Amino acid sequence: MTATMTPTPREAFEMLMAGNQRFVAGFPEHPNQDAARRTGVVPGQSPFAVLFGCSDSRLAAEIIFDRGLGDLFVVRTAGHVMGPEVLGSIEYGVSMLDCPLVVVLGHDSCGAVAAARAAVTEGASVDGYVRDVVERVTPSILASRAAGHTEDSQFIADHVRISVDLLLDRSRALSDAVAAGRTAVVGLAYRLTDGTAHIVTTRGLDVASTDTAA
Repeated sequence: MTATMTPTPREAFEMLMAGNQRFVAGFPEHPNQDAARRTGVVPGQSPFAVLFGCSDSRLAAEIIFDRGLGDLFVVRTAGHVMGPEVLGSIEYGVSMLDCPLVVVLGHDSCGAVAAARAAVTEGASVDGYVRDVVERVTPSILASRAAGHTEDSQFIADHVRISVDLLLDRSRALSDAVAAGRTAVVGLAYRLTDGTAHIVTTRGLDVASTDTAA
């Protein structure tokens, strides 16, 4: 893929998921990780996806999706919580870099989700700016509990789904791009045990959910 060949949202999604399948199978290709690619991306970048995920060290995007330099525009925060800087970064990827795909990536055993659940169910508290992270995850926990959910996988899926909705609600640039068919948004849930990324929800892309908790 070159800077003059922008994939469609579906093509970008299929490229991303194909990389995850290679990673899971144990046959990664490690594309775009050589010296030629390093030199080639110096003048500019043309990533095919914005990856907005959790900061968890077990969730390195280029590894689990078997991609390389210049392929993904990665934005990460604990619990994939979003503020103005995150929204601006994602809009930059969509509006300035023409990324046809935005992915919200959650995962099981998420510490931020666990802390928010403990705050809701046990009244547990945390100090410093970690409290801000917990407070931003808490609405997802409350909504999931209101829906009668009790399993970790359900809380994770609900937090991903609510994050996708919130992202589109807050970002006019992104919602307009989705409405115009230039960009799609996909919510994925990653499973640490087997390395698979499952579809929780989509906007602007007709793909069925593959997450049993969704």
